Amino acid sequence: MIWIIVGSLGLLSLLFSFTTVQQGYIAVTTIFGKYNRCLTPGLNFKIPFIEWVNKRISIQNKSSELVFQAVTIDQANVNFTAMLLFAVVNQEEETIKNVAFKFVNEQNFTAALVRTVEASVRSFVATKKQSEVLSLRRDIVEAVKEQLDKTLEDWGYHLIDLQLNDITFDAEIMKSMAKVVASNNLLAAAENEGKALLITKTKAAEAEGNAIKISAEAEKIAAQLKGQGIALFREEVAYGMQKAAQMMEDANLDASLILFSMWTEAVKNFAEQGKGNVIFLDGSAEGMQETLRQMMAISRLETTDTSKPKPQG
Repeated sequence: MIWIIVGSLGLLSLLFSFTTVQQGYIAVTTIFGKYNRCLTPGLNFKIPFIEWVNKRISIQNKSSELVFQAVTIDQANVNFTAMLLFAVVNQEEETIKNVAFKFVNEQNFTAALVRTVEASVRSFVATKKQSEVLSLRRDIVEAVKEQLDKTLEDWGYHLIDLQLNDITFDAEIMKSMAKVVASNNLLAAAENEGKALLITKTKAAEAEGNAIKISAEAEKIAAQLKGQGIALFREEVAYGMQKAAQMMEDANLDASLILFSMWTEAVKNFAEQGKGNVIFLDGSAEGMQETLRQMMAISRLETTDTSKPKPQG
């Protein structure tokens, strides 16, 4: 019987003399509640009934998702959704010992870590305006990392990454921000439309000015050509009358017959091409004499003008 008891105790001692540590973990043992040593992954020997595994510390990367709120300097509520990635600094004994006994349990450590991150973000955001927060995502991360690294190092951890996945504001603020963006877009569109209209109006005015200038120049040239034509016509008429008068004078005929002929031809043209218009002429002998006298005076005046030498050049 005694041998059976001794054999049983020996078998239990052998069973309790070995423990297995999973990959990615380090086991911390204690003897009578006092830290003793660290056990690496694999099969490890320990003193049975005296040495116990107190904790198994994960040396793998850990992540924690945070949702919290901060207030800006202009009293705007900002909602943050962040992802925190951290791990044990190294596998040295002092580091593992610090991680194992710094907090009562893993839950207390996680709560302290989350509150530390939230406090860091809130202290940074509290100095910024609402309009600046969205553009300062990287600055917020860098500021939090700078403050958090030292704290985590004291706990045996280090911060690998902090990502601010989402930054939002209250519904009313989001609406007002959307209105500001929309109004800015409308303002930019109006400015562009105004500039385009100004360019169109300017080009149209320039085109109209050029058209007026070209038209005026054409009218000027036309008037000059018309005046030259009229002058040439009168010159030819005067020359013809002068030549006719000279021939009649050589033939001892009265030169007033030319004017009488022109007068009768004019009356004939009035009758043929008048198209129903009424033209009043004095058909009496006195009226005809007066008309002939006026035409003779005009003839002499034009003859005198044509006899003057034309300027050269």
